[in-house]
Amino acid sequence: MTEMNQAILLRRRPVGAPNADDFEFVETAMPQPGEGQVLVRARFLSLDPYMRGRMSDAKSYSAPVALGAVMEGQTVGEVVASRAAGFAAGDTVLGGYGWQRYSVVAPERLRHIAPGEVPLSQNLGLLGMPGLTAWVGLQDIGMPKKGETMVVSAASGAVGQVVGQLGRIIGCKVIGIAGGAAKCAFVENELGFDRCLDHRGDLNQQLDEACPEGIDVYWENVGGAVQAAVWPRLRDFGRMVMCGMVAQYNEAPGADAKGAPPGPNLGPVVRKRLRVQGFIVSDTGWGRYPQFRAEMLGHIASGRMRAREDIVQGLENAPAAFMGMLNGANFGKLVVAID
Repeated sequence: MTEMNQAILLRRRPVGAPNADDFEFVETAMPQPGEGQVLVRARFLSLDPYMRGRMSDAKSYSAPVALGAVMEGQTVGEVVASRAAGFAAGDTVLGGYGWQRYSVVAPERLRHIAPGEVPLSQNLGLLGMPGLTAWVGLQDIGMPKKGETMVVSAASGAVGQVVGQLGRIIGCKVIGIAGGAAKCAFVENELGFDRCLDHRGDLNQQLDEACPEGIDVYWENVGGAVQAAVWPRLRDFGRMVMCGMVAQYNEAPGADAKGAPPGPNLGPVVRKRLRVQGFIVSDTGWGRYPQFRAEMLGHIASGRMRAREDIVQGLENAPAAFMGMLNGANFGKLVVAID
């Protein structure tokens, strides 16, 4: 009997927070690669906040997932069959597509992974898109310098973990922001941040205590009330790296969330000569992936770079895990173990 593929489809576009009815679990025939294509079996699936935007049909930097199509996502696994030069059955690869067990992809989407360098799932986080996002955003926009103060929101998350540790390697004073005592303890004790602030408490007071002279670099993953607290504390020539706004992803496009604080007064951008810039890692990042991976493997080998994962078992549990992530339920990089 031919093995079946399993997949999660986008059944309808959510209004506000996604719910279980927005997804559909299906079994279909296993796809077959055409000429110049590669069939990949996923072992781990990455779940990331940007996927909420793909569920919407609002205008964005990338096309939305079509209704009835497989949900967007990257996987790591092995080649089952190949009709493309450079790939053979048994190869370990990063770049399989979608919330599904099997995917047929073009070879230019795939990157060979040496088995055993790190646990396979870490190729989706520390050595994957989140890690690359942190590395590119700091190099191109944040440009931290030794002795500067850096604040990282969602510090225990997939991107925030790497941002803060890279800052510490450079010699910055790094302050994380996370939700809850357990996450803050992990950020301080395991990742080595100088301090981690619990946004569930009085964040303004905590920032005053932790950053008495202000903030040079702010890595934005959250938005909302956290951003409102950090914004007035940016120093002259400060840099604000706009990576994500997870607290606001479930808002209707163009609408203000009920009860949300007003947006920041942008006047200080001129007075303080601030740099506020958003970026998408796919614009330039993947072309620099070999350099990124080599540097990160060096940091891992030296013990200067660690990561925490939140691994969910079973593809059928991906929707619930994804919905929880948007509310901060995950602790570390969220991945799904397909098998």
